Amino acid sequence: MSREVMEYDVVIIGGGPSGLSTAIKLKQLDKNLNVCLLEKASEIGAHILSGNVFETRALDELIPNWKELNSPIKTKVSKEKFLFLSKTKSLSWPTWLLPSVQKNHNNYIISLANLCRWLGEQAEALGVEIFPGFPASEILYSDNGAVKGIVTQDMGLDKIGNKKDSFEPGIELHGKITVFAEGCRGHLGKQLIKKFDLNKGKDPQQYGIGFKEIWEISDQNHEEGLVMHTAGWPLDNNTYGGSFMYHAENKQVFLGYVIGLDYKNPHLSPFDEFQRFKTHPAIKKILEGGKRISYGARALIEGGLQSLPKMYMSGALLVGCDAGTLNMPKIKGSHTAMKSGMIAAETIIENLKEKKDLSIYEDKFKKSWVYEELHRARNVKPSFSWGLIIGIIFTGIDQILFRGKLPFTLRHRRSDHETLKPASEMPKIDYPKPDNVITFDKTSSVYLTGTNHTENQPVHLQLKDSALPTRYTLEKYDEPAQRYCPVGVYEIQIENDNPKFVINSQNCIHCKTCDIKEPSQNITWVTPEGGGGPKYGNM
Repeated sequence: MSREVMEYDVVIIGGGPSGLSTAIKLKQLDKNLNVCLLEKASEIGAHILSGNVFETRALDELIPNWKELNSPIKTKVSKEKFLFLSKTKSLSWPTWLLPSVQKNHNNYIISLANLCRWLGEQAEALGVEIFPGFPASEILYSDNGAVKGIVTQDMGLDKIGNKKDSFEPGIELHGKITVFAEGCRGHLGKQLIKKFDLNKGKDPQQYGIGFKEIWEISDQNHEEGLVMHTAGWPLDNNTYGGSFMYHAENKQVFLGYVIGLDYKNPHLSPFDEFQRFKTHPAIKKILEGGKRISYGARALIEGGLQSLPKMYMSGALLVGCDAGTLNMPKIKGSHTAMKSGMIAAETIIENLKEKKDLSIYEDKFKKSWVYEELHRARNVKPSFSWGLIIGIIFTGIDQILFRGKLPFTLRHRRSDHETLKPASEMPKIDYPKPDNVITFDKTSSVYLTGTNHTENQPVHLQLKDSALPTRYTLEKYDEPAQRYCPVGVYEIQIENDNPKFVINSQNCIHCKTCDIKEPSQNITWVTPEGGGGPKYGNM
């Protein structure tokens, strides 16, 4: 197939914090560079979801006068709470006993989607060409094996791959350097890590699934600037997770829950655990009289330093959560993603102008404050494999007494897809029915995401073995895709007394959980047509 070819100095895949920061820094360093940025969503920010308490350190370096440029960073953190929950009670932990890494003074409660929209405006003002609605579907390689760019998704194919009347072939975008900034579990980043063996000698990557709802609550329950986190109920002591509640402006709260995808019980439903969490008296009293106005979910990367792959290869760099730069105990990854992009930009300039090898990216990264942060945080997530209480005690010793400088590094032993126990060995969980006031079902929730995909297109959730779900996974694990998907994409239906595995791909919100947690790694997420997926507003 003949394709249009466009040539750039730098091609950036992904319009999140890392990709946009890379683009901005490149144009700051050399305004004559020809830079383009692709974003698979219909607009910058439409697929961005995060808590988000934002640390401005990287932004202070990138755009020092951001306060004068009408940025969407307004609500400063004014108060913090940390609660341990039992089923009906809550214990408030003194904030002065929290590790400094978990304190949020000088930070801001923001919408990361809106910050990315603003960063997109800054990038375009500098001359970056931004193309929303154009997912990168394939990596291009030169004859010597180096990355030379990408191909955008073909548009106008039907479910079996035939060309419709609306067919438009994808475009080849060639770059002297290609930067992959797709976010957590980027599907091209995953291919690069495997092809170039970038995770050799590294621990298996670790993930969580994060849920978020935005609520408008009554004035008397709202404390603008309050940041609250909880641990404990409804999860058991052996399942990693916790909640956040951030009181933003306009009487809104950002409410969410994160569950580690290393959980063992295949009967567990992360979505229903989040809904059940909201019924706790300490939470329910804040939400009562309020209204849920937004919902979304996204996988997040938690492995930290010991799971960080090599981030350079011939012709390309990995930045942000495509590599895994999130600081887990801080519950923050935006500032580290931005800084990784800025370091990538400095590397690219030296590569193009001084012919320095791209390996200097890792040298620069290891001399930066990002590396120092991740090194101090490295032992927190693996310690929770010992259980909640021991993990909390160890984190206190590690982060408060030793400031993250213990003379050893704990390891991640297994990938998240390897942790499920057979369904017959684990207790079933009886989740209460939603009341449609505080708790809701997946159907009403996916409606709030604004998700839409063009009908009659190839299914972007691909099975390596279409018979495996009903032949093996259903019997051994009670087909956990029915539960770990946050919007009900996967169902088991009975037809003529036989189970059938159904994929409702039109509901997919691109969270990537299935790509991570499926126990046989039988599901692969690939890009649908451009502009498909959720349309998050204020997330």
